[in-house]
Amino acid sequence: MNVTRHTELEDTRLEAEVLVVGSGAGGATTAATLAEAGFDVLVVEEGAAVRQGEVVPFSLDQMDHQYRNGGVTAAVGFPSIAYTEGCCVGGGTEINSGLYRRPPEEVLERWRRRHGIVGFSTEELYAICDEVERELSVQPVPGAQTAPSEAMRRGAARLGWRHEEIPRWMTYHGAGDARSGRRQSMSETYLPRARAAGARVLAGIRVDRLVLDDGRAVRALVTTADGRPGTIDAAHVFVCGGAIQTPALLQRSGLRHRIGRSLAVHPTVKLAARFDEDVNVADDVPVYQVKEFAPDLSFGGSASGPGLAALALSDSWARFGPAIDDWRRLAVYYAAITSEGRGAVRALPGLRDPLVTYRLTRRDRELLGRGLARLALLMLEAGATAVYPSYRGAPVVRSRADLATLTGTFAAGRASVMTVHLCSTVPLGTATDSFGRVHGTANVYVNDASLLPDAPGVNPQGSVMAVAIRNARHFVETVERVS
Repeated sequence: MNVTRHTELEDTRLEAEVLVVGSGAGGATTAATLAEAGFDVLVVEEGAAVRQGEVVPFSLDQMDHQYRNGGVTAAVGFPSIAYTEGCCVGGGTEINSGLYRRPPEEVLERWRRRHGIVGFSTEELYAICDEVERELSVQPVPGAQTAPSEAMRRGAARLGWRHEEIPRWMTYHGAGDARSGRRQSMSETYLPRARAAGARVLAGIRVDRLVLDDGRAVRALVTTADGRPGTIDAAHVFVCGGAIQTPALLQRSGLRHRIGRSLAVHPTVKLAARFDEDVNVADDVPVYQVKEFAPDLSFGGSASGPGLAALALSDSWARFGPAIDDWRRLAVYYAAITSEGRGAVRALPGLRDPLVTYRLTRRDRELLGRGLARLALLMLEAGATAVYPSYRGAPVVRSRADLATLTGTFAAGRASVMTVHLCSTVPLGTATDSFGRVHGTANVYVNDASLLPDAPGVNPQGSVMAVAIRNARHFVETVERVS
């Protein structure tokens, strides 16, 4: 990954035909598409460039180097919802599990119908998905599953619940198994493509705001990681900073109409399950997911290193804490819902990070409780000898008889609710036109998870990449270039 760090620059007065802010699933695919079409593209990333292998996946070291604020951020509400953002070259694709789902056809139809999006055919988007899946080597695990993944498959099979292995963007050497793959993140795929076509990728540069003149962005005001101010002049700007940072940047630039008011997430609750045999895998996640109750509710596995296992036990540490002594027999799992609630992102004067709020509906809170109870049942059927739900006052679940106690004592306000899927803060067809141009501007585009009109019920990064490439191609076909 050949990336220029800000300290290597002679100055921070730069120019580009197209400025791409952010280098994740939206920014990297945008940059590659435009550079390969002959545009002079500059990608700026606030975070650092970290090569795969430099940090252990899902470790505290990775959180320090590749997450915003060390992975400790939360949307204010009752309850608050912890969320994570990638802040590094490659964005969220560098820190997630690489699980891939293309957008469901019924979701695309809903977005098209409800938001009046034109030129948004399923056929075109799925053709782009085909390209993305080839580029990222999306495939199932070629060999043995990890023990936590096999446990989820086994429990679902015994209950007769619909389940499936979710493919990942991985390459495998030789026979391979679940832990031998190399993640085909943006730093391994689309960013090298962009650079090969002439794009520049600069790490350690934060875009503070865009300067607009009569609806046209004329430059970006930036700050380097060591505090030096600078400017970037560009004919066009694609903002791809993610569902939190993108609306915050637009608001700091004076663009507020319908921006940041419709945050949608997939809230999740967790539990730790103890088995009689060693199951803990610190550096990988299960690839099986249970979709019996989808799209409202789904189950999957989380990273389960000793620190994360302790975190899953922490809400009732006085009673659950001793279980960490046997952490090798613990694995962490989650129940995720498609939320009816919505949130907001607001940039506030004088603050570096925006204020994020989120409100769960009564239905959401009740569904989280039902989901956690069903997940506990799933783990019992998988052979767990004890289940430790992540909420204050939770019982230890050792049999089906204990599920009634779980259901009776659960309250979302006492649970550790979190999410890694954030979208919908600059929705396509509402805050932008049908191809991502922000209303009221002539040359400012959004091309990331912010555009997804609502939470798709599956990992959103496949949707982000397909929509971003579609929008970038439309830009190539329609923009008037100044010679």
